[in-house]
Amino acid sequence: MDIIVCIKRVPEVAEIDLQVDQTGKSIKEEGLVFGVNDWDNYAVEEAVRIKEKHGGKVTAITVGSAESEEVIRRALALGADEAVMVTDPQADGSDAYAIAKVLAAAIKEIPYDIILTGVLADDDGCAQVGVTLAELLGIPHATLVTAIEIEEKQVKIKRELEGGMEEELVVATPALFTIQSGINEPRYVSIMGIRKVAKKEVATRDLGTLGLSPNQVGPAGSFTTVERIFPPPVGEGAQILEGSSDEVATKVMDVFQKGGVI
Repeated sequence: MDIIVCIKRVPEVAEIDLQVDQTGKSIKEEGLVFGVNDWDNYAVEEAVRIKEKHGGKVTAITVGSAESEEVIRRALALGADEAVMVTDPQADGSDAYAIAKVLAAAIKEIPYDIILTGVLADDDGCAQVGVTLAELLGIPHATLVTAIEIEEKQVKIKRELEGGMEEELVVATPALFTIQSGINEPRYVSIMGIRKVAKKEVATRDLGTLGLSPNQVGPAGSFTTVERIFPPPVGEGAQILEGSSDEVATKVMDVFQKGGVI
C-alpha cells in the first residue's frame, strides 16, 4: 500500500494576538512559531499506521518556501519513508486551486494507492486543496474521514456528517481522503528521532522540473485573490435581562418588537 500524504507549514496562532501587515493582505509573521498544520499531523500518523499494518511506503510532500523543510523532516521522523518538497518563489500567492495543480504535477511521478491530506489548514481554513487535487488527478475522494479500513483494492471509510452523524463508504483505489482530527493520536516526535532524519535526502522540485509555467500558479494561475484581511468588527455587547421568567419573557418580546422581528 503506497501512500502519499500532503502537509503544510503554518504559523501557530491559537494564542497569539495577530496583526495585519502593511499590505493589508496577510499577517505579520515576525516572532511567530511555525509548524505542521494540525490536521496534517493526523494524516501523517494515519499513513504511517496503515504502512505498519499493511506494508508499503509513505511519501510526504509539501509546497512552500525553503523553511518548509522542517515540516517535511518532521514527517520523516514520524515514519514517512520518502519526502518531496516543491519550492519556487514564482508559486507565491497561489490559492488552493493553484497549490493543487502543483501537487498534482508532483504526484503524477510517484506511485500511490491512496493520498491523504488534512481536512483544512490552520492558516486559511479553505478546505479546498484535497478535493481539488482529487479532481485534477481524476480519482474518487471522501472528506472529513474519521476511520480507514484497508480492504483488497478498496478502502472502507467513515466520514463525519453534521448533527453528530457518520457515513460509511467503500471507495475503490486509487483514492484521496481528507483526514479529520481525532481519527488517531499522533505519536510523539523526539529530538533523537528528528536528528536521525536530519541528513536523509529530501527530493526538491521547482516549476520547471514539474513542467509548469509561472502563469499556471501564483496570482496568475489562481481563481481567487485576497483583497484584504481585517479583524472582525466589535459588536455592541450583550444585554443581560433580569427578573422573573414572566418579566424576562416580556422584555424579550419588547426587544423583538423594537428590532422589527415581530
